[in-house]
Amino acid sequence: MAKPKAALPSADEVRTLIDADQRLAVRVTPGAKVEGAEIVEGRLLVKVRAKPEDGKANEAVRSLLAAALQLAPSRIVLLRGATSREKQFTITL
Repeated sequence: MAKPKAALPSADEVRTLIDADQRLAVRVTPGAKVEGAEIVEGRLLVKVRAKPEDGKANEAVRSLLAAALQLAPSRIVLLRGATSREKQFTITL
């Protein structure tokens, strides 16, 4: 059975959260039942199925952000928060 498509905000909505230094702050919930992203109170909240083991959750977040922003995953780099739920990514638009 195929996994359901993740619910994502529009690329324009996510781009409004990127600051002048091309950084995007994200709060992550690893090990979720369903994947998705939503904007709550001006913050991007991302849920991924991957467990926080060996960077799997970080890679899943990066892939989900790439899909939400309609960019290649190589244009999204984890800047800080590798072991934290609060992460910051650099986005090359």
